[in-house]
Amino acid sequence: MSPIRIMLADDHALVRQGTRRILEEHRDLIVVGEAENGEEALELVKRLNPDVAILDIRMPGLSGVGVVSGIKQSSLQTKILILSAFDDDEYILALMEAGVSGYLLKTAQGNELVEAVRGIAKGKNILHPDIAMKVARLWAHRRTISGQEVSGQLSPREMEALQLAAKCLSAKAIAVNLNISVRTVNGHFYSIFNKLGVSSRIEAVLYALSRHLVAPEGVE
Repeated sequence: MSPIRIMLADDHALVRQGTRRILEEHRDLIVVGEAENGEEALELVKRLNPDVAILDIRMPGLSGVGVVSGIKQSSLQTKILILSAFDDDEYILALMEAGVSGYLLKTAQGNELVEAVRGIAKGKNILHPDIAMKVARLWAHRRTISGQEVSGQLSPREMEALQLAAKCLSAKAIAVNLNISVRTVNGHFYSIFNKLGVSSRIEAVLYALSRHLVAPEGVE
């Protein structure tokens, strides 16, 4: 039986080296490429067509979310495992809906990573327990607002603010980008919350991401 071919993408060399060492202790796993940024990761997946790509979320240039989007748009068969220190709500649903097969936190043990790669290669979906709980909560919340229609509700300026929030910009940074005051930014989000029936920026971003109204960080 051929070994499972894996591509690693993380901007920290020590993380890549440690992950490679853990994986290649097993004869059925082989690392065929490493990338230190999102653009390189996407290029390697397209060129090497690995069975599994292990991606961090936050990398220089194109983010992990952007890499996932690029892989799916290219109709590649590579399964995707997110391995990250971050479990931010605004990323989780976007990544799951984009089609990742697994999501582990970097607190996972080596044997958990190995078994996740094997399971994903066989077509299973693997989630860290903390991520699984978040997914369940976020999906439950999304169902409570799924009947609302957003088209035409938000003003162009509100849509611009929401798009910048989806790229993880602070209120101050959004104000700079839009050449308005922080007070005006907060006013836009107060209006957005009322129109969408949510109570926080994270909920507003999740709502918009789940309906493809805005693009997550790293996706143009």
